[in-house]
Amino acid sequence: MRLILISILVLSLLIAGIGIVLWRDSGAPSLRPSRIAPRTEEPAPDEQPSLEDEQRLAKETIARELLVPWALDFLPDESLVFTERSGNIKLIAKDGGRPKLLGVIDQVEAVGESGLLGLAVHPQFDTNHQIYVYHTYRSQGRLLNRVVRYRIEDEKLVDEKVILDGIPGASNHNGGRIKFGPDGLLYITTGDAQEPEQAQDKKSLAGKILRVKDNGDIPKANPFPGSPVYSLGHRNPQGLAWDENGRLWETEHGSTAHDEVNLIEAGANYGWPIITGDERRPGLKAPVIQSGRETWAPSGAAVLDGTLFFTGLRGQALFAVDVREPRQPSVSFAGECGRLRDVVVGPDGFIYIATNNRDGRGRPAPADDLIIRIDPAQ
Repeated sequence: MRLILISILVLSLLIAGIGIVLWRDSGAPSLRPSRIAPRTEEPAPDEQPSLEDEQRLAKETIARELLVPWALDFLPDESLVFTERSGNIKLIAKDGGRPKLLGVIDQVEAVGESGLLGLAVHPQFDTNHQIYVYHTYRSQGRLLNRVVRYRIEDEKLVDEKVILDGIPGASNHNGGRIKFGPDGLLYITTGDAQEPEQAQDKKSLAGKILRVKDNGDIPKANPFPGSPVYSLGHRNPQGLAWDENGRLWETEHGSTAHDEVNLIEAGANYGWPIITGDERRPGLKAPVIQSGRETWAPSGAAVLDGTLFFTGLRGQALFAVDVREPRQPSVSFAGECGRLRDVVVGPDGFIYIATNNRDGRGRPAPADDLIIRIDPAQ
């Protein structure tokens, strides 16, 4: 009898041990901490990360429920100014709070990808209070783009002045990024306005990077005398950024993939529509990096500590390239925030990005669109 009882006790202990192993392998809660792997695919609308997840995502929302913010820039007092494609220019104070409306540009024609696009704060804003915007408008049935200067006075836009006009426009391929370079001149990206041959026409302002003085005059040092054209052969460039050595980097939409990262030289021809991807032809510049069969749909660009960051629309990620040794970009936040339009480095050293999930091509979450601050150390 004693032998039988011992056998039963041993068998019971063995069964209990097997049960514990099966319970742990079944996904039941464990006392050990777990690491959540980053997402690598776009989340479904009901799986969008909540605002409470921001610490896990190493990001902080600065503004929400925006209507397609397109361009971001900072004033000297560290206030953030930005455009919304429908025609609004807004400001977020350094200490935060809800965005304030500085003004609405009534002439803006927001169809397809067009509308109020680029924004640049004058380098001498402290003394002249000037900002510049790029927007689409309609004239005699045609879509065109122009660059306009305003002054900010008592948190209102005043003294409108057209700086450059007559840039060909269309529902798609308007370019639209404007930035002041280290030389104090204003650089402007323009798309081919859905007519690829315009990118090769030096007399056309379409499919180019343009360079003008802050009053719209043409610099004598421009590569083509009497012309604002700085480089040509571009399809839909939307990102400009200078590295620590003063080199100008540009991101642009390719054709059916083959999106590009280019190193821009004055007077150079970047080939659209004659060459794409890794194709070569004498006299034409190939990209430093291109996306191959993937589609990034790159937009805004910024450089921080030797790294070129650029946003992806269809790519739905923040891409990063080492400008000292360029190679295929690394990817962050893939699918976590949806379509990303612009990226800038703030005066605090943090990275700021704008989402575009309400642009008609995204899948917006209830709080979209957002402006997000990212700690680059994380």
